[in-house]
Amino acid sequence: MWNFISSIPFTHDGDKNTESILSRAFGGSVPIPPRNDGGDEALMDKGEHSPLWQCSVAGAFGGVVGDSVMHSLDTVKTRQQGAPLSSKYKNMWHAYRTIHIEEGISRGLYGGYTAAMLGSLPSAAIFFASYEYTKRLLINDCHLNDSFSHLSAGFIGDFVSSVVYVPSEVLKSRLQLQGRYNNGHFYSGYNYKNLRDAIRTIVKEEGASALYFGYKATLVRDLPFSALQFAFYEKFRQWAFVGEGKLIDQDELSITNEVLTGACAGGLAGIITTPLDVIKTRLQTQQPSSKETTGTVRPLVLSNSIGRNLQLIYQREGLWNLFNGVGPRFVWTSVQSSIMLLLYQITLKMLNQTQYQQRTHFN
Repeated sequence: MWNFISSIPFTHDGDKNTESILSRAFGGSVPIPPRNDGGDEALMDKGEHSPLWQCSVAGAFGGVVGDSVMHSLDTVKTRQQGAPLSSKYKNMWHAYRTIHIEEGISRGLYGGYTAAMLGSLPSAAIFFASYEYTKRLLINDCHLNDSFSHLSAGFIGDFVSSVVYVPSEVLKSRLQLQGRYNNGHFYSGYNYKNLRDAIRTIVKEEGASALYFGYKATLVRDLPFSALQFAFYEKFRQWAFVGEGKLIDQDELSITNEVLTGACAGGLAGIITTPLDVIKTRLQTQQPSSKETTGTVRPLVLSNSIGRNLQLIYQREGLWNLFNGVGPRFVWTSVQSSIMLLLYQITLKMLNQTQYQQRTHFN
């Protein structure tokens, strides 16, 4: 029965198609809650009717705050994935404590933060605008299945924004792996004084194309992650609205369920895509073979093939190393997703209310 309902091309424009279809599907045995047809006042709380620029602003705000809060844990994940043979970072909480004590907060746990923010703000803004545009086009104009539309919109949104965030990912990952300048506690093969020095050194010694190292691997990780995250999120929110006995387009979801739906969507997508995240980190932080230093604890990923790299790590290091950092990645993706998506919904509502108040004031 659920597959049948999921296949129904629901509309989101305030008409009565949804009610009539559901009534026919259940033989009229399910009571349909009354609609709140309050005109503009009802529409102002609907994210579906928000201008794309509002979605972009709300997404940028939510993305920056979420990434900022969870950056230190992302650093722990990067260390675990970039140094899989180091006994210092096998345990998530021990790694967190070790980096904090040995290297501090600003250049240790928050190493690469500036690089992360340079990519986070514009990429989140581009992603949410692209996601909403694609979702509305596929559902409202093309009348495609909701779940397929959400998957496709997440996929396309991440692809469009990847041009901005991939270079920042390269810089962030290297600075996170390096830690503080002249780090005597962990050898990463890098020793950049700051972000500007990192950019200058990479471009001079490796070429500008090095800023897109691991671009393919990043897309292989992030496209399915974003597609799964937002498909899960939209579906979980639908279930939450049903559980609360509310209408998706007319009512507000409780804060608790807003947090839970975002956390579950991000955490589940994060776990599924962890092996791809491992490959991405290895590719973006590996040293050219001529610069590899004896005694380094970071093995090279030798192939440009994602499938081949997965096979190499499995054969040489075991299945578990394909899930290196799964603990911090799960915590990071679930908490970051809950914060980002909660703030997205709240900010979008505030922008809608402000726009509505200004419109009624001038009228």
